[in-house]
Amino acid sequence: MNVLVSGGSGFVGSEIVRQLVAAGHRVRVLSRGFRRLDPAVRSVLGSVLDPGCLPEACAGCDAVVHLVGIISEIGGQTFERVHVDGTRNILAAARAAGVPRFIHMSALGTRPDAVARYHRTKWVAEESVRASGLDWTIFRPSLVFGPGDHFVGLFARISRWSPVLPVMGDGQALLQPVAVDEVARCFVGALAEPRSIGRTFDLCGSERLSFDAVLDAILAATGRRRMKLHIPLPIARLQAAVMESVFPRVLRRPSPLNRDQLLMLSEDNVGDPVPASQMFRYRPTGFRAGIRPLLA
Repeated sequence: MNVLVSGGSGFVGSEIVRQLVAAGHRVRVLSRGFRRLDPAVRSVLGSVLDPGCLPEACAGCDAVVHLVGIISEIGGQTFERVHVDGTRNILAAARAAGVPRFIHMSALGTRPDAVARYHRTKWVAEESVRASGLDWTIFRPSLVFGPGDHFVGLFARISRWSPVLPVMGDGQALLQPVAVDEVARCFVGALAEPRSIGRTFDLCGSERLSFDAVLDAILAATGRRRMKLHIPLPIARLQAAVMESVFPRVLRRPSPLNRDQLLMLSEDNVGDPVPASQMFRYRPTGFRAGIRPLLA
């Protein structure tokens, strides 16, 4: 197929693009800046927030894989604009170009009454996809880990030089981390699986672990012993509010911690891996086993 991938230069997107090329698809990546990509991949300059560039990007495509999302806001890059308006823009362009297939990345925990704006805007985007008239499939990944991720690698680096690991809140909320290659396998597999049309899948691993247990697993894989410092949520919210103000204004970059993330960290983020693993024929990797080769 001719496949357009929006957000294909990110951590998850790069693995999806790699697997698309390996499966024989012709791939073009929509990105806001030129990047050195596989010679088999065409780079298309543009943004889902710029409707004017999208018809050309979608022209001649058989499918769109829409991955664009943000975890922290800065300037005009808000959850509402990126998740809601961006999704609607690319859906409209796909319909106008006659693209029949649409694969959408949402997030585990997405629901209309979610406590976090991140999840609420992801829900509105999902509803737009479901109402699009296209042959859609929606995936909701949990915390994704793998080479170059921004979570396991971050805490592994912190543990290298710090005697403590910071934990926002009590660290008891449950997570179900999923390997990036398994996430990509599902996205690529959906293109050749008509039974996945009109369905929403959780993408999560085989282990449900508390945040504390996730950090313990990272420390075990690195062979280190560190204390965990639990920061009460009221103090963490104050820290996040200050960082949300300082980072965009002074450093011109999104805050690495925001109040929306704290809301998400205070609730369980788990799902059912069975439907996706059965549909796309794989066995979910356990987090402890999956990070050992990354951190050995």
